[in-house]
Amino acid sequence: MGTWQCTVCSYIYEPTFGDPDNGILSGTSFEELPEDWVCPVCGAQLDQFEPYTKEEY
Repeated sequence: MGTWQCTVCSYIYEPTFGDPDNGILSGTSFEELPEDWVCPVCGAQLDQFEPYTKEEY
């Protein structure tokens, strides 16, 4: 289960937490999200997310 970032507003979807405010249980991978799920911050659709990797400087 990887972490994904919204390319519109930079919201981070973390499967460990899910999105309980929108009915997504903790432990739900990004690939398991319903097709109609949108970013809870800006409303971006799933295709506007990309895998997130924390860069260390």
